[in-house]
Amino acid sequence: MPPDDVLFGQTETMAAVRDTLSKVADTNIPVLIEGESGTGKELVCRYLHEHSIWGQGPLVKMNCPAVPDTFLDTDFLASEDATFGQGFAAKSGIVSHARGGTLFCDEISELNFPLQTKLLHFLQDGRFQANGVTNTHKVHVRVICATNRQLQAQVENGLFRQDLYFRITGLVLRLPPLRERLQDLPSLANYFVELYNEQFQRNMPPISQTLLILMRNHCWSGNVRELENLIKRYVVLGTEDAIISEFGHRAPHACKHNVISAVSLGDMTRTAVQEMEGRIILDALRANQWNRRRTASALCISYRSLLYKLKKAGIGGRKTLGMFTAEKHSFRNLQ
Repeated sequence: MPPDDVLFGQTETMAAVRDTLSKVADTNIPVLIEGESGTGKELVCRYLHEHSIWGQGPLVKMNCPAVPDTFLDTDFLASEDATFGQGFAAKSGIVSHARGGTLFCDEISELNFPLQTKLLHFLQDGRFQANGVTNTHKVHVRVICATNRQLQAQVENGLFRQDLYFRITGLVLRLPPLRERLQDLPSLANYFVELYNEQFQRNMPPISQTLLILMRNHCWSGNVRELENLIKRYVVLGTEDAIISEFGHRAPHACKHNVISAVSLGDMTRTAVQEMEGRIILDALRANQWNRRRTASALCISYRSLLYKLKKAGIGGRKTLGMFTAEKHSFRNLQ
């Protein structure tokens, strides 16, 4: 799980989501999480589970689009096999596995009608009857559903049971797409850089300001998941060139909801020049064995000017320089 400041970011919309989660965490109110694919619905479900009284139990996910028509009593509830313990069937269904915890029904709009009926009956009183067994069993489970569709429209079109809709919408949380929380791009991108640096044993630096400007003008149809995949590629391949082609080459109609941030040409030019200058200085430092005085002389600038440019580019400290180079030099030589 990402830290809270990364998961919820800085927007008012996500702050409201976080506030709502804190209020309903320890209740058993059914929650429906709406949002486009890749907006983090499963992460929000996991956050709600871990911060609730149900967090001591399991979190069981049911991927509704993958549920076949034959997935009925045997798998959802239980089978008719020999019983044990408190009378639960020996072959427990998904509801039994989630008892004492949370049942996460992902993409609930894709659930077939027979299983919609089974889920509705369970939600009415928290009981189920195993297939072929006369006794009913009480199971304490918190149900959280998610969808990337407008579920109310599905009801109106006869594609989803209205009575089940009202059962699962005790609270509706709507997650904004990434294009509506662009101020969170830097923290999300840097979180994924750190995550995959550790996973793949790399030492890639944070995303440059130049690339972040391009990212802010991207439509992000795949939302946070698309961003995660791009950063993963950047870390593995070791260069921003591996992902920069994703930006600026889409047809205007490719993103219906594209939001273009207001960035002046002057700002973009200054940022690009600063990035290029920083790379030139780094190359010169490497060529001069990381000795700053020799580097300043080679660049025909004063030592004080070099120190200023290093600081301005954010590459003056030991920690930062360590992110830009894999050479095993002692920083004592950087004098």
